[in-house]
Amino acid sequence: MSLGWDHLVVTTSSQCLIYSTTNWNTPLIFDLKGLTTSAILLAKKLFLIVDSVQGLSVYSYEGRMICSPKYSGIRTDSLNVNNIAISSDTLVLVDSRDSRAYHVFDVNTGRELTDKPLYHSQELMNVALDQYGSTNERCLGFVDKNNDLFLVQIRHSNPLTKLKKLGGMVTTIMWHDTTNMLSALQDGRFTVWYYPRAVYIDTELLPQSKVFKDAGEFGKNPEIASFLGHHCTLRRSDGSLVSTAVSPYPTILQNYVSKTSWDDAVRLCRFVKDAALWASLAAMATAAKELNTAEIAYAAINETEKVEYISYIKDISNKAARNAEMSLFCKQTAEAEGTLLQAGLVYRAIRLNVDLFRWNRALELAVKHKTHVDTVLAYKQKYLQDFGLEESDNVFLQYSKEISVDWTTIQNKINMELESERGK
Repeated sequence: MSLGWDHLVVTTSSQCLIYSTTNWNTPLIFDLKGLTTSAILLAKKLFLIVDSVQGLSVYSYEGRMICSPKYSGIRTDSLNVNNIAISSDTLVLVDSRDSRAYHVFDVNTGRELTDKPLYHSQELMNVALDQYGSTNERCLGFVDKNNDLFLVQIRHSNPLTKLKKLGGMVTTIMWHDTTNMLSALQDGRFTVWYYPRAVYIDTELLPQSKVFKDAGEFGKNPEIASFLGHHCTLRRSDGSLVSTAVSPYPTILQNYVSKTSWDDAVRLCRFVKDAALWASLAAMATAAKELNTAEIAYAAINETEKVEYISYIKDISNKAARNAEMSLFCKQTAEAEGTLLQAGLVYRAIRLNVDLFRWNRALELAVKHKTHVDTVLAYKQKYLQDFGLEESDNVFLQYSKEISVDWTTIQNKINMELESERGK
């Protein structure tokens, strides 16, 4: 049996009974054929039955079978709660033959989302999917054999590019039931990340947006059993359960953000006066491109240079250019460049690469779009002169012979580009 999400699911050798917490008298019952259940995992809208003989089955709480996910070589007798993770839209299974590999399924169709399994460098010991937020941003947290905790955006077009390490010496993890908070036992401490997705937005906010307490009171080798509401329940090695309280304010904050009530979110942080809460708000506001709130939140945690940069972004009149600068702020260079090129802002895309000293990419764009080749050459020459260096790149040497550099002409071209941009 398994209890959660306002339902109790019970299986016998021949039946499955689904009780609702609002009505314990009349369960929904449907037949099962010769079932030998080894695990039941619940999500908000559905649940998974693991049968050691017949395989995996996903059902809705109305008793309707949704899908039976499988992959080549699956061994259901090796599956358990540590190597399966499920949410209302996604299922993750660690490979039976190679525990470094994991398969990702869409639970609505039962189809695998990638042509081949995703691989990690070490064996996976514990996997968990977040239960809150949009499908496209679904995150998988997992602990590997080295006890390192990683986060990956599992629905991204190339998930492994979104693989980020959150910390080391982690033994067990659990996501919160209604928010994006993540709890873990790490190096003898009970740790909670208020907003772990900050790792994709501003890595410097990640350590600021977590809290921890000593885990000595939970005994030796405890495991997290549940993380619901404002309480986290841990199971000691002797099987007994002990509960610890978690601040209610991150939950309230994330509810405000989900409703885009930014003023209420700022008022809450000002009332609580907690740096971890401010750091979480800064990350959430930056992710939502809510610049005014992000500016206030960064100022509250004394990130002066980021306040200055956000103020600079706010003064940009062109929306595409503003979005590109926000992507750059989140260290997503390729996305920033793509946004500019898609909007036809070729000069800004070239200048972005120049400012990042990506000279070859800047010249490549200039040659491809047949504009501002002299601009790139001029800035490269100035850079080399400032540092007392000589040009050694054959491509730049070739174009330097063919194209003359005139700063007056270049400045006029730049001014024309900026005027044209303001017109757009």
